Amino acid sequence: MDVARTQVASRARGNAARLGLLALPAAFFAVFFAYPVAAIVGRGLKADGAWRFGRLAEVLTQSDIRHVLWFTTWQALVSTVLTLLVALPGAYVFARFSFPGKQVLRAVVTVPFVLPTVVVGTAFLALVGRGGLLDGLWGVRLDTTVWAILLAHVFFNYAVVVRTVGGLWAQLDPRQEEAARMLGASRLTAWRTVTLPALGPAVAAAALMVFLFTFTSFGVVQILGGPAFSTLEVEIYRQTTEVFDLTTAAVLTLVQFAAVGAVLAVHAWTVRRRETALRLVDASVTARRPRGAGQWALLAGVLVTVALLLVLPPAVLVQRSLDAPDFGYYRALTSEDGGTFLVAPIAAVGNSLAYAVVATAIAVLVGGLAAVALTRRDAGRFVRGFDALLMLPLGVSAVTVGFGFLIALDEPPLDLRASWILVPLAQALVGVPFVVRTMLPVLRAVDVRLREAAAVLGASPWRAWREVDLPLVRRALLVAAGFAFAVSLGEFGATVFIARPDRPTLPVAVARLLGRPGDLNYGQAMALSTILMVVCAVALLVLERLRTDRTGEF
Repeated sequence: MDVARTQVASRARGNAARLGLLALPAAFFAVFFAYPVAAIVGRGLKADGAWRFGRLAEVLTQSDIRHVLWFTTWQALVSTVLTLLVALPGAYVFARFSFPGKQVLRAVVTVPFVLPTVVVGTAFLALVGRGGLLDGLWGVRLDTTVWAILLAHVFFNYAVVVRTVGGLWAQLDPRQEEAARMLGASRLTAWRTVTLPALGPAVAAAALMVFLFTFTSFGVVQILGGPAFSTLEVEIYRQTTEVFDLTTAAVLTLVQFAAVGAVLAVHAWTVRRRETALRLVDASVTARRPRGAGQWALLAGVLVTVALLLVLPPAVLVQRSLDAPDFGYYRALTSEDGGTFLVAPIAAVGNSLAYAVVATAIAVLVGGLAAVALTRRDAGRFVRGFDALLMLPLGVSAVTVGFGFLIALDEPPLDLRASWILVPLAQALVGVPFVVRTMLPVLRAVDVRLREAAAVLGASPWRAWREVDLPLVRRALLVAAGFAFAVSLGEFGATVFIARPDRPTLPVAVARLLGRPGDLNYGQAMALSTILMVVCAVALLVLERLRTDRTGEF
């Protein structure tokens, strides 16, 4: 009886401690996410002290805005379908086949996902743009069509499908499909009636994440779309910086916010289905060497797809950065031109690394506290709602957040407009969801009885976490920090507003160089993009060595 009372008291203390742990993450998101977004939206929809909600209908009925909404939705749907068609065979290969070099290939497949969108756009610009490998192929300029954007989105999101669907596929018991075939079903019928329904939640979750990333696409469309193609995010940027129409920007922000909220709600439902509806087996026993000409042909097809879609664009980017003799484009990065930058472009490397380190520390602290607080599956409705809130920065306009920083954080006690800390704060907002999604599955896998035993022995909740949880999740914590570092390096939408001219980041420097005419500026953009790509790829390779089967996929 005493042990039972102790366990009940321990759980009560644990629940109170979890609510306390949410205080810092809640304050962080309130001050650096909700407040700036509300400030910029309020500035756009309020005039002379009165709200102008009638402007919502006026903006949404404009023909050019309707075209932006249509194109944003259309390209996101097409990008999602293409990504599923191209990546599902890869998911099967990684799930069911065992072959030499599989781990290296897994890292190669994942590298594009952690690449900054600016680098992805630049890589495809090098491939299909002026003088590119596919420039004018079959008499078509791909950089003037929507195909360049769609291919770049498939490149960027291929790993989302392979990791999300392939991770579950590898744990499905193949004997269920084999039993259906023994009862007379063809291979296709067995897959359609047994495996596909089991994979349904994972496929839906992957499709929703791809749709979310492409619906809010900014860097890729900004570089490859030109004046002809504009997504909501690009239009918000244009209305804010070029037209100075904050009302239209605020309306589009609300539209994007509503769409992202709906997508995240459906995604949360599909994830819960995936977690509760299946009985899984050890993934290590389901993979085997390909058998027969058909399976070897499938493996060869996936390898060719990876080579052409995922390896070729970065390779062309590197080649274009080396076009000048004697590493001329790289040497030009060390000189100050007095135009685009107040410092030499190479200084952006050190700036980005310094910002990313600070942003990673903030993201790990905030995201780690939130993950610990969200550990219990029977947490209250408020805690579950906060879990969904943590994902919003991935979908809400980063342009709105960045401009909101300038408007909202310029008065005491939060007069940060001239401070360098604004950049890592904005980057940390994007890193926190990755930290939470990486650490949460591992924390939930820790046997609660270990914590209860520590409490029975007199340990406080903090000491129990330090002595029980931390040793078990240390590797996941390092992986989370690596993801936060990689995404912080590539953050562009908010940073383009708040990075100081004398301290540009790598993505901002690349975008500014691409915006200036001349081969030298173009070559320097390729060189800086190559540097940024290499740094992100190294971070990813380190993550692959640290990752465990129980560590979150993203």
